[in-house]
Amino acid sequence: MIVEHRGKRPNIHPSAYVAPNAVISGDVTIDADARVLYGAVVTAEGAPVRVGKGVVIMENAVVRASGGKSKQFPTTIGDYVLIGPTAYVSGATLEYRAFIATGAIVFNGAIIERNAAVTMGSIVHVQTRVPAESVVPIHHIVIGDPCKLFSPNQADEIIDELMKRNFREYVFNLSDHDILAERYSRSLGTHLQDKVLQALSKD
Repeated sequence: MIVEHRGKRPNIHPSAYVAPNAVISGDVTIDADARVLYGAVVTAEGAPVRVGKGVVIMENAVVRASGGKSKQFPTTIGDYVLIGPTAYVSGATLEYRAFIATGAIVFNGAIIERNAAVTMGSIVHVQTRVPAESVVPIHHIVIGDPCKLFSPNQADEIIDELMKRNFREYVFNLSDHDILAERYSRSLGTHLQDKVLQALSKD
């Protein structure tokens, strides 16, 4: 499904493939020979998404950008990146030939450098840089720039690192008394004006 959102239509190269039940919404550019497979969602929620040449976004993955009046988190995916099934990428930069494995999560402001790999079930948190040619181990968490590696059983240390970055304020521009769902509901109300397109304009 190709969707016009906030007056922006996706721009998909003729050689790219988008599965019939994938969703491409808003200010999204998809370059030559990219493949967006079944159930995947690529959505520009207030900032653009750019998908490079030969990128593969596999089944049920979510790739999104986000932004509001004061914060912008575009998503830029370099050439020949592979994003595995059920992975989640939001407001991040994935450089040339980065690999995001099944079920991995990459959060806002993160940068995955050239040829780096985020393995199954791993999390790259906000404002984190994963160096070129490196690997985030299975089910581990990385935070910061330079990044620190945490195992899943280091919950207290992980929370301490995230508190330093104030996730709510950094990502959502929320104060302590703001209600996240209320803000999100208001912002996502812009989808009420969406148009499902039967075909892309060649203009």
